[in-house]
Amino acid sequence: MATSAYVTNEVKSYIGNEGPEIVSDPIDRSEIRRFVQAIMDQDPIHWNDEHAKKTRYGAIVAPPLFVTHWFRTPAGIPDPLSENFEKDPEFDGLLREKNGPDLPPIPLKRALNGGNEIEFFRYPKVGERIAAKGKIVDIFEKEGRSGRLVFIVTETTFKGYENNEIILITRQTLIKR
Repeated sequence: MATSAYVTNEVKSYIGNEGPEIVSDPIDRSEIRRFVQAIMDQDPIHWNDEHAKKTRYGAIVAPPLFVTHWFRTPAGIPDPLSENFEKDPEFDGLLREKNGPDLPPIPLKRALNGGNEIEFFRYPKVGERIAAKGKIVDIFEKEGRSGRLVFIVTETTFKGYENNEIILITRQTLIKR
């Protein structure tokens, strides 16, 4: 078995680290409409009041993955993409350190998405504020064709801010090489 080149005890100590809780603005119908148009979802539960009233939800609800795209950079904050590209022309657009848990210091420059898993509990509602909090759940290393690969698995839980009900949990695998 190959020895671990990057996943040291210090790196492993990042497992369990949590990022700050981030709270969204209230979900509004206009943003749901725009999202539904973008994903081409024709289900009237997301846009038709009369239809939605007859369902078990009793009102319009947002599509399941809406909450993963609902968080916005607040007004007056510099564009994080522009800011990072100016500092580092090799910046890959990954902004996890701004919203999620701090990532361990791994001296590998390239990063790619190794996959996402989503566990869905309920639809988000119009007017609801969403709280999201991420944490690192695993870090491991494997040998790839191009060398050592480090896998960082994060989990983000999205809940209703006022009622603390889980909406969905996402698990993302980041691969550093």
